[in-house]
Amino acid sequence: MESFNHVPVLLEECIEGLQIQPDGIYVDGTLGGAGHSKQIVKRISEKGLLLGIDRDEEAICVAQERLKEFSNVQFVHDNHDNIKAILAKLGIPSVNGILLDLGVSSYQLDEKNRGFSYMGESLLDMRMDKKAKLTAKDVVNMYSEERLANLIYEYGEERFSRRIARNICEYRKTKEIETTAELVKIIEKSVPRKKGEGHPAKRTFQAIRIEVNNEIKPLYQTILDSIELLKPQGRLCVITFHSLEDRAVKNAFLDAEGKCTCPPGLPYCMCGSKKLGKMITKKPILPSEEEIKHNTRSKSAKLRIFEKL
Repeated sequence: MESFNHVPVLLEECIEGLQIQPDGIYVDGTLGGAGHSKQIVKRISEKGLLLGIDRDEEAICVAQERLKEFSNVQFVHDNHDNIKAILAKLGIPSVNGILLDLGVSSYQLDEKNRGFSYMGESLLDMRMDKKAKLTAKDVVNMYSEERLANLIYEYGEERFSRRIARNICEYRKTKEIETTAELVKIIEKSVPRKKGEGHPAKRTFQAIRIEVNNEIKPLYQTILDSIELLKPQGRLCVITFHSLEDRAVKNAFLDAEGKCTCPPGLPYCMCGSKKLGKMITKKPILPSEEEIKHNTRSKSAKLRIFEKL
């Protein structure tokens, strides 16, 4: 697993945002290569605890090796969307801080047999959890043309989604689409390539990956669950990499601030809005030019921080 490269994005900003207490309990809900986790656990005492969660078993194995010198770390192979159930099972009612670094990891992108990347050729997979049933191959070969077009448009924000879906369905009449290279060729024929716009398959691959791993639908509730689990003055730090993630996080933060949504003119609040805390970041924190220079994948990252009342 030495190939499991992981450069933690916005590392210093996350550590500062968490305001780590030596005896506190912290959750890294997207453990990955343990880049963020290692810096968190370095700052807590033996009385403190770091809980590392990841749906990717390979990530858990790598993190266990990289954090083996620390005795106050627990590892859980699960989805961060289940954070309430995970903590309940462990008998942990509340925590001092939670970090969520959303999206696909550099390792998953670079590992050819995982099928996340549109570069090179591998079997269409894209599962973050290899035990999950739905694969990218299933999505591409089994979804109807309309369903494919809608998910590519919604999750990939791809304006040529209908053309891509139509050409996918036309291709699979002859044979099943099995590899990333086959899918890329179909997309390249469907999307006019313009200079400076990046790879034409990027948005479609993102959309299929999000569908396979159900990354967006539960996110709003996951953020609210995470805030609920925080101790008073506990912090939630969330890193997003595209507008769909960021929108869900921002909306959850706004609702957790308890902004009244009642029509103006009512004598008192009827919406039942409850203030759980406050956004520390009115605008998201972005990576510096220096960080982008050394890690180009950080370019689209945004960090938002929420503090529990």
